[in-house]
Amino acid sequence: MRGKAIKNIGLRVDMDVYRKLRYIARYEWRTINGQVYHLIRACILEFEKEHGPIPEEDFEPRQ
Repeated sequence: MRGKAIKNIGLRVDMDVYRKLRYIARYEWRTINGQVYHLIRACILEFEKEHGPIPEEDFEPRQ
């Protein structure tokens, strides 16, 4: 991530999801932020594997 701009996003979850996410993050030696980032990147990689690279510019998703 060095040299790249970083965007902060807010995320609200219920306490049950928070506790379970915290448990998984600790199990995998990550912070909660690191775990969420890991999951987001995995989701992006899976999407691009199926649909091809996502363009760099902003775009409207298919309806």
